[in-house]
Amino acid sequence: MDITSIIGLLAGLAALIGGFSLEGGSLSGLLQPNAALIVFGGTFAAVLISFPASKLLQVPAALRFAFGAKADTREANAEEFISMAAVTRRGGVLALEKRAEEHPDRFTREGLLLIVDGIDPEEVRQILELDMDARELKHNSYAKIFEAAGGYAPTMGIIGTVMGLIQVLGSLTDPSNLGASIAVAFTATLYGVASANLIFLPLASKIKSRSQSELAGMEMQMVGILSLQNGDAPHLVRKKLSSFLTDSSASRGSSQDRGML
Repeated sequence: MDITSIIGLLAGLAALIGGFSLEGGSLSGLLQPNAALIVFGGTFAAVLISFPASKLLQVPAALRFAFGAKADTREANAEEFISMAAVTRRGGVLALEKRAEEHPDRFTREGLLLIVDGIDPEEVRQILELDMDARELKHNSYAKIFEAAGGYAPTMGIIGTVMGLIQVLGSLTDPSNLGASIAVAFTATLYGVASANLIFLPLASKIKSRSQSELAGMEMQMVGILSLQNGDAPHLVRKKLSSFLTDSSASRGSSQDRGML
């Protein structure tokens, strides 16, 4: 699990509750089941209306994508392509057939199989780009669900506050409870704004950020695959892939590449 997301969520809650407590507020005053029902129930209903069931069934996958820990494998992938470049320089792309069939990464496996089968380079690029576009569309659909929830939640909070104020104004005969009743009414606005800016919208941003990182890795793989098909030397493959890596990893071992020729 991605620890930074958990730490961020806990830190945000701690900041809100801690600030409220320092102002002299009572924690019990933040626990209002009626306000929570209006805000979260209303937000859930609005999201149900906004998206088809096929999209909503993707929520568990979206949460796994946002919170799941995934190591950055771009450097290891780059080194693998450099190694394969040495193989293709000696035996051609057909020498990669066995490795292609057994490769654990689906995107790389399909790309290698395409070049082993002798598919035209432009067609290989088009097929891989279509795969990348499909992946990006899936990730965008993940983010849109949480973005929608982040848009609805504050509005539901305002609705809950207005409903609470209506009740307050309807019972002005007991002014002793007026302040407490107004405070309870505004709790709904707090729930709506806090959940939108602490949970829903940050989740959408995290998904988009992870999507960009994953697509950058796929683009690097595509460049590597096309370089293999072109018969590029290992040091040239490293140079092409260096823009996808950190400066330190990109500059490492350039002298070793020439030794592979």
